[in-house]
Amino acid sequence: MKINTPELPSARGEGPAKVALVEDKAGVRENWVKLINSLPGFSCVTFCASGEDALRLLPPLAPDIVLMDIFLPRMSGIECTGRLKTLLPNTQILILTGVEDDELVFMALKAGADGYLLKRTKPEDLRAAMVNVLNGGAPMTSEIARLVVQSFRMSSRLAKPAVRLSVREEEVLILLSKGYSNKEIAAQLSIGVETISSHLKHIYKKLHVRSRAEAVARYMTRSGADHPTEPRP
Repeated sequence: MKINTPELPSARGEGPAKVALVEDKAGVRENWVKLINSLPGFSCVTFCASGEDALRLLPPLAPDIVLMDIFLPRMSGIECTGRLKTLLPNTQILILTGVEDDELVFMALKAGADGYLLKRTKPEDLRAAMVNVLNGGAPMTSEIARLVVQSFRMSSRLAKPAVRLSVREEEVLILLSKGYSNKEIAAQLSIGVETISSHLKHIYKKLHVRSRAEAVARYMTRSGADHPTEPRP
């Protein structure tokens, strides 16, 4: 059986993909640099011993991939990832660590990491992961992927039952969150003002609130919004 070797995206450009390594331990760093340079299609263009060095050295180089250790002196790899993503939004950052910890995984992903690998990842799997991330994937070692799945299952079991609003009630609540009056909502939805009042009563009851402000606040929480609603036209 023929095994297909993952290929780098053709649109990426000529030459090997540029990889930067952020690792504080000199011996580990040397071994990873040699490994990266041995992988077809990849070249380690620089390495950094700290997050501060990474923030200073990497932006001018704009590497295609950064392999980031988590436990760095002073600034953690997770904090460095978040700050680097702001400076280099097109650079793919893969966390590379020896620790299996679901909290660290989610902290890194929330910070902007594009994948999460264990340091014991085999060379061929490392190359496949780097090709994968350049092709738009989010590579994770199987152990990390299992942690993610287990965490989602746990969150699902612990989650409170969802409030079930009708489609019309959702529409009313969305317009309410944008600052529309009852009359304006009625005009937008082509229904009577009395009907809007009835929908609002049902919404208040389902959300366990007593006012428009409370309803809007609850809607913002349910929708995961963390910013003010857009001004209405």
